[in-house]
Amino acid sequence: MVQLLGPQDRLLRMVESAHPDVDVLVRGNEIALTGAEADVRAARRLVDELIALTAKGHDVVESDVNRSARMLADESGPRPSEVLGEAILSSRGRTIRPKTPGQKEYVDAIDENTIVFGIGPAGTGKTYLAMAKAIQALQRREVERIILTRPAVEAGERLGFLPGSLTDKIDPYLRPLYDAVNEMMDPEIVPKLIASGTIEVAPLAYMRGRTLNNSFIVLDEAQNTTPEQMKMFLTRLGFGTQMVVTGDITQIDIPGGTSGLRTVTRILDGVDDIHFAHLTSDDVVRHSLVGRIVDAYTEYDEQRTAQRFERAEAHEFANRAERRSSARRGGPRDHKGRPRA
Repeated sequence: MVQLLGPQDRLLRMVESAHPDVDVLVRGNEIALTGAEADVRAARRLVDELIALTAKGHDVVESDVNRSARMLADESGPRPSEVLGEAILSSRGRTIRPKTPGQKEYVDAIDENTIVFGIGPAGTGKTYLAMAKAIQALQRREVERIILTRPAVEAGERLGFLPGSLTDKIDPYLRPLYDAVNEMMDPEIVPKLIASGTIEVAPLAYMRGRTLNNSFIVLDEAQNTTPEQMKMFLTRLGFGTQMVVTGDITQIDIPGGTSGLRTVTRILDGVDDIHFAHLTSDDVVRHSLVGRIVDAYTEYDEQRTAQRFERAEAHEFANRAERRSSARRGGPRDHKGRPRA
């Protein structure tokens, strides 16, 4: 009961705020819900799911109550205890697990397919969950090594201005991958695994010409690959190897904007043993404001696309009108109305 209610009954207050028409009273080990029958039934479902989570050893926090309430609002979706109760990896006193139905579908797809594409906005856990599954596979001896890669593409800055050798220049672009590995594993073990080649973190350019067997490979920031680089990467697939490709097609930094990730969604869609998991702002697990920022930018991009489409239609309409007018006048004419040669 103490774990269910949370410190200073914070979780209890979250349940009350999720169901404001229900009065919640706790006495000893009993919870009494009072209100209209439909409201009480909905509140009880939430409480039952929170009890199921605590029974599985999950430390329920306030964000879990909010996510559980949103999941239960969709009666056709999975139960919160099924989503939040699935542990992928436990390390250094914390457990990594999916936190939304979209993340649960993404994690399940990694278990069931050889190549999985995780596509979605920032904060949806695409790379983090993929790396957790990679480390899980290594610990279970399902693979012999982990390969983490990403294209070294600048987001406004230039590699040449960074000090040091080529390795020093590339390191900042791979730093997020190093940080995630150190967070999920004992930092004292990670350097030994990297030195032995069990964990390899390298730029995408280093993948050319290799055949990668018995590996778990994660390609991050895939929206910044060219179509040729994406083809090169996917054809590195060897026996006993699994690939996860993550990216956000709304944040393309490559010159020209022709993204290999955007292209591959059209080329490989429907191919057996390849899955495309599309995450949305509903799957953002960072600060709640991140989800609203993503939605605002999505709406802005949609408005700009609609405006460009309207301008193109208006331009085409004007051209058609000019052609019809020209045909009635007997062909194209110059600015004085005389027929053009």
